[in-house]
Amino acid sequence: MHDAKELQTALRDLKPGTTLKIAPGDYPGGHHVSGVENLTVESLDAKVPPHFKGGANGWQFSRCAGLTLRNLRVSGQTGNGLNLDDGGQLDAPVTGITLDHVEVSDIGPKGNHDGIKCSGLDKLTIRDCTITGWGGQGIDFVGCHHSLITGCRFIGKEGFTASAGVQLKGGTSDVTVEICHFTNAGERPINVGGSTGLEYFRPQGAKHEAARIIVRDNIIEGSLCAAAFVGVDEAEFSRNTILFPTKWIFRILQETKGPGFVPCRNVFIKDNRIVFHRSQVQIEINIGGDTAPDTFRFENNRWFAEDKRQASKPKLPSEEKAGVYGIDPR
Repeated sequence: MHDAKELQTALRDLKPGTTLKIAPGDYPGGHHVSGVENLTVESLDAKVPPHFKGGANGWQFSRCAGLTLRNLRVSGQTGNGLNLDDGGQLDAPVTGITLDHVEVSDIGPKGNHDGIKCSGLDKLTIRDCTITGWGGQGIDFVGCHHSLITGCRFIGKEGFTASAGVQLKGGTSDVTVEICHFTNAGERPINVGGSTGLEYFRPQGAKHEAARIIVRDNIIEGSLCAAAFVGVDEAEFSRNTILFPTKWIFRILQETKGPGFVPCRNVFIKDNRIVFHRSQVQIEINIGGDTAPDTFRFENNRWFAEDKRQASKPKLPSEEKAGVYGIDPR
């Protein structure tokens, strides 16, 4: 495809297994594709991605199993940059989507507007993508499972009301977030869990916002905290580098409540490097009500208050095993 007219013509007659190669240049946003399986949309020239500007959503793909998006640029949307969903069929997840080297920027700027919105997807991979400036979440998972976010960059921008870099909620489970870099990426750079209306959970009847989540080998700079655990049942937060959060290190919260809904619990925080300023962080862990902080385990984390090293040891909800305090882990 070499211009917007050719692209529109191709989109009207898509068949399963089609590959759309789009030439460099500027294109309008606002494209919607539904029910086309094994579709690939990619740049004709990997070094010069086509740029989709404006629209409510840059692209929306509903029930497009096996979709691949590669080497694309999306910016300036008022809704979401990319919207990938199951078409509202809550009991029939869409499988096998891959996003590779996609750039999303300047979404919103204010309100709940996501860089990449994912609802009801299984076996999803988001690799080497960059999200810069968004109003809600950089990447938002609602009821997604067995998925991977790897090698991505999240960069917050002044004037955008980012609440999270990555959010995993609505029954999301068995997801790994790894080797990503977060820079001032919202109030909660990594929100393991969240707050979801029960009618949107996938699967319906799930009693946790998130479960069995792994967050490892990331760099998290700035923001109010490094990570929040919100209604999650089992997670691992390991080998991450945390640099200078401005209020807390972690948050333990419960925002969704109801009969049988589990308290936030069973999180293992280990082998992390944590550097902060004691002048900013008086309380290391913000603990909300209706949670189970005593089920959080801490092991072999290295804590360093750069401006007051003798005050590096944190107050934790359970005793840490083999923690290191007051020695610069860098």
